[in-house]
Parts: sequence; C-alpha cells; structure tokens
Amino acid sequence: MKQLGSILLEEGVLTEEQLMDAIDEQQQRGQSLGRTLVELGLITEADLVKGLAKQVGMDFVDLTDYPVDTAAVALIPPQVCRRHTALPIALENNVMTLAMANPGNVVAVDDFRAIAGRDIVPVVATHDDVITAIDRYCRADNELEDLQGSLEHEEDLSTDNVGEVIEDDAPVVRFVNLLISQAIQDRASDIHIEPGEKELGVRYRIDGVLHEMQNANKAIQNAVISRIKIMADIDIAERRKPQDGRLSVNHQGRKIDLRVATLPTVWGEKIVMRVLDNTTATMELADLGIRPENYEIYQQSFSKPYGMILVTGPTGSGKSTTLYATLNQVARPEINIITVEDPVEYRIPGINQVQVNPKAGLTFASALRSILRSDPDVVLLGEIRDHETAQIAIEAALTGHLVLSTLHTNDAPSAVTRLTEMGIEPFLVGSAIDSVVAQRLARKLCEKCKVEYTPEIEPLVDRFGWEKKEAPLLYRAEGCSSCAHTGYRGRLALHEIMEVSEEIERLTVSRASSADIGKSARKNGMETLLEDGWSKVQQGLTSLEELFRVVK
Repeated sequence: MKQLGSILLEEGVLTEEQLMDAIDEQQQRGQSLGRTLVELGLITEADLVKGLAKQVGMDFVDLTDYPVDTAAVALIPPQVCRRHTALPIALENNVMTLAMANPGNVVAVDDFRAIAGRDIVPVVATHDDVITAIDRYCRADNELEDLQGSLEHEEDLSTDNVGEVIEDDAPVVRFVNLLISQAIQDRASDIHIEPGEKELGVRYRIDGVLHEMQNANKAIQNAVISRIKIMADIDIAERRKPQDGRLSVNHQGRKIDLRVATLPTVWGEKIVMRVLDNTTATMELADLGIRPENYEIYQQSFSKPYGMILVTGPTGSGKSTTLYATLNQVARPEINIITVEDPVEYRIPGINQVQVNPKAGLTFASALRSILRSDPDVVLLGEIRDHETAQIAIEAALTGHLVLSTLHTNDAPSAVTRLTEMGIEPFLVGSAIDSVVAQRLARKLCEKCKVEYTPEIEPLVDRFGWEKKEAPLLYRAEGCSSCAHTGYRGRLALHEIMEVSEEIERLTVSRASSADIGKSARKNGMETLLEDGWSKVQQGLTSLEELFRVVK
C-alpha cells in the first residue's frame, strides 16, 4: 500500500520540505501523519480524506455539489444514516453508492445492504460533509407531512382531551418533537407557530431572517399548542393572556433549552420558541470577531476592577452573547460575579444568576440594590430600563464594582446622552462609564459558494469615502446546497467601540449632543459600525448588500 505522504506529494498538495517538517512534528506529538498535517494547516480535511481514500483504493466524493439521489436516501431510515455517519447518494442497476466518513466500517456496509436489499459500493467523503448532507436530505419534512395527515384524521384533538394525546408515541407529540428537531438542525434561533384563518403557519428564524416552512392543517392547531404549553409548564386552560415558560430537549446528545412565549391573536394563540444553545454562553471574546484595535480598547475596560461597560443595539443584535463572553473572560475563582436578568437565558456554572420577578416585587432596581449587599466584584445587569435602575448601576460603578449592562440605542455615543435623559446627573455618567459597545449582526457569506466581483466605485466613494481610483475586489452571495441557496451561513458581529476619554467626559458634563460626542470619539480613533462593517466586507466575510441591510 502506498504511503499517505507519497500520495500527497504526487497530488501536489505538499512539498517535500513540508512533508519532512510534518514527519518531525508527528514524532513529537505522537499522532498520525494526516492529523498532524491538518493541525499544522498544510492540508485541508478534504485533502486528507482524499489521500486516505486513494491509499485504500476507494473513490473520494465531494458532497457539497454532488447530485444526491433522494430515491436512494428514502430507502434507509434516517437514524441508521446518523448512527453510521453514512448516506446513500446514488442508485443504479440495483447497486447503491454509499458515502461514508469511515470507509473501514464494514458493519455499516452490512447494515445498509440488509436494509436496502441491494449491493453496496462505498465511497469516501469528509465527516462534516456527510453530517451536513444527512441533515439536508434526511429532513423531517416528509415525516411531518405524514404526521399531519394522521393528525387530521384524529376524531377529537381539542384541548379538553389533550390528556389523551400526550403519550410519547402520539402523533401530536411526534409532530412537535419533529418541528423542534428540524429547527435545531436548520440552526434556527426562533420557531414561530402562527394560527391563521385556514391553516397553522410555521416559520423559522435562521441567521436573523424568517423563513416559511410548510404550513399545517388548522384542525391540529389546538393539539399542537396545548402540547407545547404542557412541555413548557404553561397553563393550558388560560388562552386570554400572554404566558411564558421554558422547556428542554435532547438533540443528538446535546441538551437544548427553549424559551416559550404565547400571545393571544384573533385566530388563536401564537407561540414563539427561542432556541437557547448553551454553547453561546461558553463563547470567548476571540470568537466574536472583534478587530484587534477595537479589542485592545475593550480589554482595557473590562480589565479594570470598577467602572461601567454598556453594550447597545436593537433586539437580536447579540448583546447578551457579548456580555456572556466578557463574563467568561473575567471570571476567576477569586471574584464574585452576580447577574440580574429577565429572563435568565443561559445557565453558567460558578456565576450567581438572579431572575427578576416583578409580581413578587423583585425588579431590576430592587434586585440590584440587594445584590450590592452580597459583596459582588462584577455585576451584570440585563438591561437598564428606568431612572432608578440606572442610578443604582451608576453608583455601583463608582463605588468599586465592574458593572456590565445593555441599552437600546442606535450607536455608542447615544448611550451617554440616553442616561442623562433618564435623569442621571451628567457628571456621574461621565465618571462612571468606561466604554460603550454598539453592535449589529450581519450574515456571513457562505465560504463554499461566495463569488468574487468588482463593484461600482461611485457608491463606495459616497458611502465610505473610497479614495483609490480602482474599486476593490469584493464577494457577493451566490447560493448552494450547503447554505440552502441563500448565499449566507452563520452570522458575525459588527462593532463600534467608544472609549470615554477626558474630552468625552467634559462633553457629557456640558450636556453636549450625541452628534458632538460622536465627532470627538471619531477624532480619537473610534471606528463606526459602517467602517467596521466595510472592513469585514473587504475581508470577504460578508457582502455589501448585507452591510447596508443592517447598518443604515
């Protein structure tokens, strides 16, 4: 059998010098040559799998654009594909082509042969591509349609009889489970279940944009809504007022929490489920894409033992994620961190989290007043909503506590004037605030299908003051099977980080406008949201159209 290194040399993937260096590194690490080459960045995962396939005499398949035969996929249950990380991709002359992440898995070949009743020809694909293809082709859509049919023929699915339809194998239970499972697979952040006059609408918010899924029959509406309310421990008899709840599900070995909110509408109760992936709570600041010059300013602020840091932006702009990442950066066993949130979205070990409860008299202000008597070093306040909360937060920042909080403003300079408008003395605001972060979330271009192009130069001159004679090479969304033909996959944050300098402090005390504060901040080197976004457009991370969508 030919050695992997020789194959990679023949393919022109490696040079002899790189191979020799990798062999030396491999011996030090005590791991396989292939894994060492990938970790050193000398080859990609696809290069490695392609080389290993050639080594064992098998074909390599790039599943990104491969025309998978859905008739072949339909012959194998989805759970079998997931168990073996393998997917049927073609069926010809009674022979099934099977894409496998592990070509040595003879048990998988035997299982697929027995289930399909056909000969199997295994081919090799990367692990990530096989998982992505399974998620794409073994979707719950068909099963959802079948379940809708069976649910529509149930004699009585009213909420009065809901106790009879909550067994684990009941169609309504499987229908709701599939809705949630499919949303998690599609990376949705929210699931909207919307009653209409003649049907029950379902929409998923993916990368900040709502996408319509298939609608369900009106006949199953009450049963579906009641099932979700039971799972979230919400009163199913109360349909006249909004309610909130929470539920947890296990998805492919991960525990996923969902926050549930109901809202009475003219056609029935609308339900929105926010998918809370706990990996967000463990993110590091390095994962947020803050540019080095901005990160340096921000780091100086959160490294201090006192002062206030504000994160601003509209709902859904990633403010909570930034605050949690900051907490993860400052958290140490020797400091006491307490948060006050409404609601507590992510549970973080080692941090004391308080859920506000206005009915019991536990508001942001009263909770903050109480926790300041609990000897905190760092306080995270979910949101500054009123004068009383703002006053206590400012005083806490001035008395030796590091206070992190959020405000709803359009940019960083406006946060300073917003606090003075709330009735806080300007000299207190200027002294307490250390830095303000404004942010937006933009969709990331799909790495597999983004297309290079040269834009017109006039809009760049007008919007960004582009001074060069030639337009830069940028990327735009194209669309492929990997990103569901949207051209985008995932999101990144755009940041505007304002350090409160002595000059800005003086402007605050003199009650200057946010425009004047913004001029001073830009003079001192602050990059606006538009400028930070333009930098990321030039790097090929997002598109010009997406930047203009999120930053006006």
